[in-house]
Amino acid sequence: MKVVKTRAYARAGLIGNPSDGYGGRTIAFTLNNHYAEVILQSASTLEIVPTPADLDQFDNVHALRDQVAQHGYYGGARLIKAAIKQFVDYCDKLGHALHHENFSIQYQSTIPQQVGMAGSSAIIIATLRALMQYYAVDIAQHLLPTIALNAERHELNIQGGLQDRVAQVYEGVVAMDFGNLQQQHGYDYGAYEALDRNALPPLYIAYKTASSEPTEVFHNDLRARFDSGDKAVIAAMQRFAELTLIATTAIKQRDYQTLHETIDANFDLRQSVCVLNPAHTEMIHTARACGASAKYAGSGGAIVGTYSDEQQYTELQQKLGALGCTLLQPEII
Repeated sequence: MKVVKTRAYARAGLIGNPSDGYGGRTIAFTLNNHYAEVILQSASTLEIVPTPADLDQFDNVHALRDQVAQHGYYGGARLIKAAIKQFVDYCDKLGHALHHENFSIQYQSTIPQQVGMAGSSAIIIATLRALMQYYAVDIAQHLLPTIALNAERHELNIQGGLQDRVAQVYEGVVAMDFGNLQQQHGYDYGAYEALDRNALPPLYIAYKTASSEPTEVFHNDLRARFDSGDKAVIAAMQRFAELTLIATTAIKQRDYQTLHETIDANFDLRQSVCVLNPAHTEMIHTARACGASAKYAGSGGAIVGTYSDEQQYTELQQKLGALGCTLLQPEII
């Protein structure tokens, strides 16, 4: 029996998001603290093994309510189905013949749900990696993020950009430029540059699952405004890209004060064009009051920023902990 086990890690957007879906630039990193894992093994029929988040049987109405609040209305099974379909479409397009041995596939994830740490895309990336191993199909690294994005955008109508998938495919710290997309085999891709993780200052991530929300709550509205020609949104996307260039130089030069300022500016710009969840903005303002920089890590209830020393980190633990937040020092992988 052939068994394949793969992982993809949580990611945090350090600068530039949410411009990745709008021809912008971003920097993101992956962290070993949380991950999604997929196990694929030979079987007589193709089966997606459900997790509790995928089941539709509950002890009572309150249990249903609590599951929806934590996981949304859909679990990970739909993500795996979409990933498998996109994988098969890719193989058909490029003429990769797939063997006929079926498999069962199951997943687990330690990534907090719906807080903007790319839990959904991690399941998809881990699934694609497992399929590549199982069928001995090599997909170019620069195309894999786009296939993963297509699984959400084209199959499930979930809006988003390439940032999460690029970070999870390349891992480490990645600077991304989506301003002049190239295309291969019908798949778009940007310019991706690995940055030295050791050049970063101390980072923290804080999240609060009690105020989580699906990424489409944010992205669907933003996409509609951008597509309708909203001048403020279009100008903001250009500025997000500019901030990313400034931050990239600051990281390479270890100019941590400039990096601090650009992270704060990223949030201020986001707030100027978007209606944000007060529970999330409270986290930002609390972190800033401690002297740390702060911005959204994605589009949910997680924030990321820099801090100066352990005394400041201890203050962040105390003040953000009082809000019900979990605080961690990311282990960049």
